[in-house]
Amino acid sequence: MLTKEWPPDIYGGAGVHVEHLVAELRRKIEVDVHCFGAPRTDADAHPVPPSLTDANPAIQTLGVDLEMVAATSGVDLLHSHTWYANLAGHIGALLHGVPHVLTAHSLEPLRPWKEEQLGGGYRVSSWVERTAYEGAARIIAVSHGMRADVLSAYPDVDPDKVDVVHNGIDTTVYRPDPDTSAIEEFGIRRPYALFVGRITRQKGIVHLINAARRFDDDVQLVLCASSPDTPEIGEETAAAVARLREERGDDSVVWIEEQVDRTRLIQLFTHALVFACPSIYEPLGIVNLEAMACETAVVASAVGGIPEVVVDGETGVLVPYDADEPRAFEHAFADAVNSVAADPERARLMGAAGRLRAVSEFGWDAIANQTIAVYDAALRT
Repeated sequence: MLTKEWPPDIYGGAGVHVEHLVAELRRKIEVDVHCFGAPRTDADAHPVPPSLTDANPAIQTLGVDLEMVAATSGVDLLHSHTWYANLAGHIGALLHGVPHVLTAHSLEPLRPWKEEQLGGGYRVSSWVERTAYEGAARIIAVSHGMRADVLSAYPDVDPDKVDVVHNGIDTTVYRPDPDTSAIEEFGIRRPYALFVGRITRQKGIVHLINAARRFDDDVQLVLCASSPDTPEIGEETAAAVARLREERGDDSVVWIEEQVDRTRLIQLFTHALVFACPSIYEPLGIVNLEAMACETAVVASAVGGIPEVVVDGETGVLVPYDADEPRAFEHAFADAVNSVAADPERARLMGAAGRLRAVSEFGWDAIANQTIAVYDAALRT
């Protein structure tokens, strides 16, 4: 398993996916993990080579990937996650003569704002991703929407080698927690709408803050948001929060800028009246599953794989997104949040239905078995 993220360094949905998938796979097959960063006891970690410490982040990534290639001789199959590890899988497959399976968590052509973060490195990451996708033995898309995006972005990929295996959720960990100590610690009042995610254009956080200017007076916005992709998006987010506070009062928003541990995060999910996911691009959206598993209604943009998770009118409300009409999206998002907030019993029923759906449809045991079936198909090619 080739991944940038591995505990304790997990900051996104792909890292969550890898952590739980490996735990379940290790009950069934032998799995070695190769990750980026400092030494671990349960994985082979690879830091940036000393000669590349001042290089563009994309070039640092390639250096780590080559270290992974050198360390993975003798394996039966390589499985990479995100472009950060895709080149290790691609070159490793060529060098070692084994199949390369990759999981499509996101696509570089659909994230053009990353050029703000990586500069010319974005063109490097795009080349890496295209090369890996076109050369992979099998591709796992985390949703049917993601599969369609893969085939649209990379028309030279054989559709027969693209399988759909959804992301999963550990519903024994993510479950309602009656404890409210975290709510009190952060000074949150109820009812509140919760956002959890990185500060990146992909997550639509500025759209949400703008939408909150139209929230009903008693609905507080709680932003559990940190790690801006660039100083510019960080400053833009801070300015939007400042405008919101100026218009609606300082207590209209609570901004938690630290990375919150899982125990407190589950409390935040549990006691939210609604979870808000305004993403403009989302292959699946594990965070929606986490909220649903904690029995919280979801208001989300109807993009990517989100409609495969959130059932409109049953486990939450879906809001159409049009990049050409951002204000209309923000207004519709606010209306959806207000409609749920105005009917707490409806919100409760949506939360209960969301928990049931998370347990029945997105368990890790079934997802691990489906992943092993993809491995078997790759080994037969």
